[in-house]
Amino acid sequence: AIDGVAYMRTCQVRPADGMVVQRHPADAYPPLPVSEDGGTAPARVVHCEVLVIGGGESGTAAAEEARAGGRDVVVVDAGDGEEAIGIYAGPLVVVRTPTEMRHVYPQEIVVATGAAEIQPACPGNDLAGIVTARAVKTLVSAGVDLGSVARAVGEPPPGMTAVPGELVRIEGDGAVEAVVTRTEDGVEHRHPCDTVVVGLGLHPRNALARMAGDLPVRVVGEAAMEGTIPPPPTGGTVCPCAGATVADLQTVYDRGFHELELVKRATLAGTGTCQGSGCLPHIRSFLADAGGNVPDPFTARPVTRQITLGEISAGHHLHATPRTALDAEHRALGAQMDRIGGWWRPWNYGDYDVEYRAVREAVSIGDVSTLGKMLVSGPDAAAFLERLYPTYVADIAPGRSRYVLILDERGYILDDGLVCRDDDTRFTLTFTSSGATFAEMWLRDWAETWGCDVRILNQTMSLGAVNVTGPLAKELLARAGVTELPSYMSHSRAAVAGVPCRIYRLSFTGELSYELHHAVEESVELWRELLELGEDLGVAPHGLETLLDLRLEKGHIIVHQDTDFDSTPRRVGMTWAAKLDKPDFVGKPALLRTGHIPLDRRLVGLETEGEAPDEGAIVWVGADFGGYVTSSTWSPVLGKSVMLAWLHLVDGELPEVVTVADREARRVPTPFYDPEGARARA
Repeated sequence: AIDGVAYMRTCQVRPADGMVVQRHPADAYPPLPVSEDGGTAPARVVHCEVLVIGGGESGTAAAEEARAGGRDVVVVDAGDGEEAIGIYAGPLVVVRTPTEMRHVYPQEIVVATGAAEIQPACPGNDLAGIVTARAVKTLVSAGVDLGSVARAVGEPPPGMTAVPGELVRIEGDGAVEAVVTRTEDGVEHRHPCDTVVVGLGLHPRNALARMAGDLPVRVVGEAAMEGTIPPPPTGGTVCPCAGATVADLQTVYDRGFHELELVKRATLAGTGTCQGSGCLPHIRSFLADAGGNVPDPFTARPVTRQITLGEISAGHHLHATPRTALDAEHRALGAQMDRIGGWWRPWNYGDYDVEYRAVREAVSIGDVSTLGKMLVSGPDAAAFLERLYPTYVADIAPGRSRYVLILDERGYILDDGLVCRDDDTRFTLTFTSSGATFAEMWLRDWAETWGCDVRILNQTMSLGAVNVTGPLAKELLARAGVTELPSYMSHSRAAVAGVPCRIYRLSFTGELSYELHHAVEESVELWRELLELGEDLGVAPHGLETLLDLRLEKGHIIVHQDTDFDSTPRRVGMTWAAKLDKPDFVGKPALLRTGHIPLDRRLVGLETEGEAPDEGAIVWVGADFGGYVTSSTWSPVLGKSVMLAWLHLVDGELPEVVTVADREARRVPTPFYDPEGARARA
């Protein structure tokens, strides 16, 4: 136990000042550690092109070769206290360090963990004074006295001559007194000594490589060797970690456990802290002698080192936040970034007025790559989507799009987006940024439930999207080489500034808008070209702060901000998006059942003079609670504050005038801005 943590391998821990080292008690379990912070460990995520595990000769050579090729290399070495404890799908390598856990995501893994010297497995192998051949040099250089007489068995270290014969047993009472060997003539020879130096061969430290499976792992140096299979053990302890002896191996073998994995489980050999590093060669040799064939090493699984519960849980609270391909572009433009909808996104670029005016008066571009983007194709694609969505899908013509809600079985709104038809059997669907992952699960579950012959491809991460919006959007795209643009709620394909795009005509801002969906690796090129081509048009990027205000002026809802857990199309005033004359769709029975119940509340538009009330502000009807504000902003173009709010009905009617933030607010229809939609359809 080191510093209160039990089952630590002293051969793998670098000593430090103040370290408390206690031998594992022979007759009891070690005490549980006492820690004021619960033994927690921080986690850090590291990305690299090449991760080299092992800083020895072969690992150093592999790292230098990779660096010479211009690749980003990270090296971890147990000798420095950086232990790779497992390789997982991803690929992900979890590394334990004295101060933290590292989650390393490399493109390639190089395992250069070397080889371990084979430990003796014979009677007396638990005595003090047995040293491996490689350890002698380290011990002598450190000034450790090896005793007056040292004997080498097997391959001796430099400067020593081995006694003849193969190892039979080691004699002594607590410490080594003699080593016994047997020569080829069958005669045993006893050699008195204080120390036995054993050079019995090497066995690769390849557990990490064996657990990698099909992941991109390359093994170099001694870790790639076949390994020595020693003579079959005849007595003594085979696995010091579990206390398993040769007699234990023989007992389970006699009971019919002949497979390596079964012998391991029946004896616990190989389940200790070294995970078979010491005992595996002897178990394989024993089974080869008993059964005639050398078995493959047993399955290697993480973890290869004992770790604490705090280290196991490190990073469980870490929510990795993805970035779009334009993240660096936003930051270079001075964007204030924030985590929104599960992504890092630009909140603003430092001047709200410039962004707002660019959209309403000139042209602006916005990064909407975070939108969920799903491809659904197959013979049953149209029928599948017809059953899934509450609006009609089959009558959407190729090249056209339709706004849709997504309902659960209770008729409540889960998400919204577009259904875009490519041809008879292929559709592109969009979802909100925060709903994309759930949407994929939702689609796949229903496709499987209904037995639909469809293919579903999530393209959210592989496709970027830039929204070009504003009265001068057509002019900017014309400069980018596109003169044939789709009509409102249509889509087409064209090269924009040389970048192949699918162009969607829609509008979330209320102005003329085109979404340019393209391969994510070309996002930066497209973004820079649009900014350059539109410089004299007054083009400026807009962030989410501006976008959210623009959409509010148009009365567009944000699912999960303006909707609640029990929001139905009727409650949000969108019954037109749920066609109850359809034969069936998810949520229809619930809508029919609740459609006769009088409404208790509605999502409505409110306007007031002066500063916008806070989102979440209470709406009062007289002295009574009447609801709350979900979205609010001061509208520069309207010269007043506008809001979406949940409002309770009074005696079956919606109040015309309410109080919000001690000010009178009037209920008004939405959209607040350009209610006819003339600007978006221009």
